[in-house]
Amino acid sequence: MPVIVIANPKGGVGKSTFSTNLAGYFASQGHKVMLGDADAQQSSRTWLSLRPANLPPISAWEITDGHIAKPPKGTTHLVIDTPAGLKGHKLDALLKLADKVIVPLQPSIFDILATEEFLKKLADREARFEVGVLGMRVNARSRAADQLAHYVTQLGLPVLGYLRDTQNYIQLAAHGATLWDVAPSRVEKDIAQWDEILKWIKI
Repeated sequence: MPVIVIANPKGGVGKSTFSTNLAGYFASQGHKVMLGDADAQQSSRTWLSLRPANLPPISAWEITDGHIAKPPKGTTHLVIDTPAGLKGHKLDALLKLADKVIVPLQPSIFDILATEEFLKKLADREARFEVGVLGMRVNARSRAADQLAHYVTQLGLPVLGYLRDTQNYIQLAAHGATLWDVAPSRVEKDIAQWDEILKWIKI
């Protein structure tokens, strides 16, 4: 059962957006997916409460005060959305569960500097999980994307891809939906950006 942890100590980088859409992808493929929300704000859990019953189901995974409920039998995939400022014992507990850790990162110098120590720790950690960085709200052909890739590869980490800045994620999230819940023609450019990311994630 793969466990994918979405983490970055910097707030506002798109962790919940990516987490919910990744869970939506797994659900669209017929998997029994659970979405855990380790953030006190419970953004992902609130999003789940908006999700219409006619869409592929995504279950909530209880994470309270660092105590993680055992997933029910039949669960095939776990996605964990984490809070800003994640560190210490709580970070260690989540990383022990992880098969893969994805770090959403915007290409601004402020975001890179705020995430630098976290990325170095992940790069230096001898662990069983794989780590990848995801460029958020960035044009893959821009100079900013090149700078992000240069910085990340210096740490020995892969850049999994880039997700563009688009209203599609915002509009769908307002209805508890994901890219995978609407007609492909409506979100064709966005889905194409997920191809390489999903190849890396698949276990």
